[in-house]
Order: sequence, then structure tokens, then C-alpha cells
Amino acid sequence: MMVHGEAWTLKEFFTYPNEYIYWTIQIVMYPFMTGLVAGAFVLSSLYHVFGVKQLKGIARFSLVFSFALLPVAMLPLMLHLQQPLRGIEVMLTPHFTSAIAAFGIVFTTYGMIVASELWFVYRKHFVETALSLKEKERRTPGEQFAYLLFSALTMGAYDVSHEALEADERAVKKLAAAGIPVACFLHGYAGFIFGSVKANALWMTPLMPVIFICSAVVSGIALCILTYIITMEIRKALAARRPELPSKEELKSAESQVVVMTSRYLLMFMVAAITLELLDLVFRGYTAVKSWDILRSVIYERDFVNIFVVQYGLGNLVPLVLFLVPGLTIRRAILGTALVLLGVFMMRWNVVIGGQAFSSSFSGFMHYTLPVWPDSIETFKEGLGGALLVAVVPFFLFWILNKVMPVFKETH
Repeated sequence: MMVHGEAWTLKEFFTYPNEYIYWTIQIVMYPFMTGLVAGAFVLSSLYHVFGVKQLKGIARFSLVFSFALLPVAMLPLMLHLQQPLRGIEVMLTPHFTSAIAAFGIVFTTYGMIVASELWFVYRKHFVETALSLKEKERRTPGEQFAYLLFSALTMGAYDVSHEALEADERAVKKLAAAGIPVACFLHGYAGFIFGSVKANALWMTPLMPVIFICSAVVSGIALCILTYIITMEIRKALAARRPELPSKEELKSAESQVVVMTSRYLLMFMVAAITLELLDLVFRGYTAVKSWDILRSVIYERDFVNIFVVQYGLGNLVPLVLFLVPGLTIRRAILGTALVLLGVFMMRWNVVIGGQAFSSSFSGFMHYTLPVWPDSIETFKEGLGGALLVAVVPFFLFWILNKVMPVFKETH
């Protein structure tokens, strides 16, 4: 019987017999997906809390997208667990002495906040849809199901007067303000878990939670911009055949304004994230603790391409230049946001996989070979197939949620 981790671990020099790469790409996807959740919510809160009117067009989009990403935040852990049926115990038996158990409390709290905020944002839409379906004397089975669904979503609150809608706006603002620290803690605790591991020299730094939070906001905003552009391009393609949609010129103008304004906030958070990562790197080199020799060989030799070429070069420097050059175009925004997502993903990769690359003996190394073609259910879950599954599911959920909560419809 093969030990967990043996199938994808290659050892070099002196390593202990029980040392393997236990945390694989699913543990890379885990902080990456929770970061997207937090970042998308922070983007929506820039409009709902801070009143940035230019972001109104993407605020509802990012809020619904954050809710679609939320269930997937747990999926990498469930795929990684050897006994996934026990994962629900994190939610059912929460306590305050474990970082993992705290996830159950924060995850549940954040889910309730986002669900409540969405209800207040779309309550008018729920009421109008339920009443319009109610007026139909003969309803098809699909319309009957939609009527029952939207009637249930109204929760009996059919008042859509001006005063009631203003009360909804105030509730949205309060919920969004309360959700910002919860969203940051939802992802920051992942950095806290890594930063508190005293046995691993690469992870043990007090800056780890802050770095994770800043890069989470960056990745969430980048994904929202990229998905927003793709969605708007699809709408422009459908505008000629569907007269109820705005014209192609109107969609193009709205798309450009939203992308340019959102990119400015992406740029600010990128500068903060890059500064913190470089500060952490300089701090490690200056303090030069006992494990610095092995860390230096990992950072500057074995993982040099992953860290300095892919993460800092392609993932940080190139998009920084693309967004700083005046006259941002849609094509440049697509390339820049895609590279930003690559950079944040590689940061997670270098932390999780790179942190396990050296032996506890400080005299050996281990290499992770990503299983591309699975030969068992375990190599599928811990390989490329499992990672792609986690990446695709949020877009499917977003498509379903958009049927109930249309992101481009004016709700208030």
C-alpha cells in the first residue's frame, strides 16, 4: 500500500523516510479560492460602503460572483481529505482553540452576511418577478416553479415603496461594512495557519496573514474584471439578436468605463501586495536565521524561475506596466488581469509547495510532480483534474445564480 504523497514526491539527498509532499495542488487552490471570495466582496463593498459611484456597474456583479465562489472555498479541502465525510464536523462542532475550527465560524458568518446582503439588493426584483408571474392565469411548469421560487425568496416582504427601498439600501451598507473584516479574516486565517507553523522556516512569519489578505484582494478584483469583460463581450455579441439588450455601442462604453475605474483600485492593491512580499523577502535575508542557508538555496536556486520569473516578473511586473501605461484598452486589461491571477496563484504555489521543498534535516530536497493523467481517484483529486474541477465549478454556480439574481438588471 502506497503512503499518501509517495506517488508525486521525488526526493534528493538526505531526507527522512516519512517525509513527503503531503500538501498538494488542492492546498494551493484552497487559499487561492478563498482569496477570490474575499477580493470579490471587497470590490463590491467599495461601492456599497464607500460610495464609489463609478463601480456601480460591477458592484452587483462582484457580489453575486463572491457568493458563487463561496461554496467552492471548501471544495479543495474536501477533495484533499482522506475522510471527506468528517469535514462537516468543522461546521457542526465549532470552537475557539483551533484555526481550522474557526474557519467553520467565519465561513458560516460570512455566508449569512453575503446571503442577507444579496436579499436586500434583489428584494425588489424578487417581488416584481413573483407578482408578474402571479398575474398569469395559466402558467407552464417552468413558470410555476419560478413563481414558487421567487415567492419564497420574497419571504413575505412585498413592500417596494420608496421608504422600504431606502431601508434596504441602509441595510446593504451596514451588511457590507460588517462583511469587509469578516471577508478579510476568512482569507487571512489561511495565512495565519501557514505563518504559525514553527517547524517550517519558509512559512513562519508574522507578515504571512497580511500578505495573503492583500494578494487576495488583488486576485478577486482581477478575476471580477476578467469575468466582467468576457460577460460583456458575450452580451455585445447577443445585442444584435436580442432587442431587449442595450446597443453594442452602449455596452462598449459602459464596459470601458467600469474596467478603467476598477483597474485603478487593482493597481493600488497590487502595489501594496508587492511591497509586503518584497519586504518579507528582504527581512528574511537580513535576519538570516539558522535555516536561511537551505531557504536561500530554495528561493534563489531551485525555485528561482517560479518565484522571480513567473511570480514577480510575469505575475507582478508585467501587469504593473500594462496598467500604468496610459490609455488602457480591453485587450490590455484581459492580458493584465490574467497575468495577475497567474502571479497570485504562483505565490500560493511557492508558499505551499516551496515550503515543503526542503527536508526537516536541512540536508535534502523534495520535488512535487503534478499528476496530469490520473491512474487512481487519489491522483485525480490531487492532480490537474481536481484543480480544474475546482476552477470550473464557480462559473457554473455563477451562471445559475444569474438566472435568479441578474447581475446587469437595475434593481433599485
